Amino acid sequence: MSAVELKIGDAAALLGVATHVLRHWEDIGLLTPRRLPSGHRLYDDQTIGQARLIQISQRAGLSLAEIGELVAGERVDRIGLINAKRNRIAEHIANLELADRFLAHLVRCVHPVISDCPECSALVERGARLAITQ
Repeated sequence: MSAVELKIGDAAALLGVATHVLRHWEDIGLLTPRRLPSGHRLYDDQTIGQARLIQISQRAGLSLAEIGELVAGERVDRIGLINAKRNRIAEHIANLELADRFLAHLVRCVHPVISDCPECSALVERGARLAITQ
């Protein structure tokens, strides 16, 4: 047992989430706070750490199901899941970079009709190829 155990409201405030979020994470098996005989939940340092791992994983774009797989899976499975997520992020970054180049060009483009501009057409074609390969 850790030196400090927080009730659900205090743990939620510390983590910046609503109490129902912590209950949901518990319901789906991502958190296991200690329970008092009365049924009240107590969150120790380890459980708070698990909740922070869930939060940072969500910010990295992982779904709760994927986080569950990370927690429960073998190392090789975790690596595969992480690499697949990183590949999707890289594809998303490539799409955003292309969109940014296209918009930057539109600011400079002097053609009254976008389809008349060779650079616009090339960027649109590149975007179409990216979409097909994904």
